[in-house]
Amino acid sequence: EVTTDTIAGAACAYTLLAMLWGNLYVLLEIVHPGSFAIPAPWRMELSGDLAPALLYFSFMTLTTVGYGDITPQWAGAGGLAAAEAVVGQLYLAITIARLVGLHISQRNAAPPR
Repeated sequence: EVTTDTIAGAACAYTLLAMLWGNLYVLLEIVHPGSFAIPAPWRMELSGDLAPALLYFSFMTLTTVGYGDITPQWAGAGGLAAAEAVVGQLYLAITIARLVGLHISQRNAAPPR
């Protein structure tokens, strides 16, 4: 049954995907420094923490907005970003198709009024 909770759960899963990829980007930057070109204003001033910038990059990549202000500088980072973009689009296409299909089947299975 398609309910508000089902839709909210799908939205939460989409957000968690972006957060997962953001953490993968942080790990990649730790293992291979310089994987991403991040402008100075995006860096946390005192700590130099790149996590907020890479989380932002993840959301922009997952949604395929891709403003281009943060860019991969290493092939591994580019491959990871491309995979995230594909997963983001497939998630939306498959989830929306499934929810619409369930909603139509529910409507058709309901007794006539």
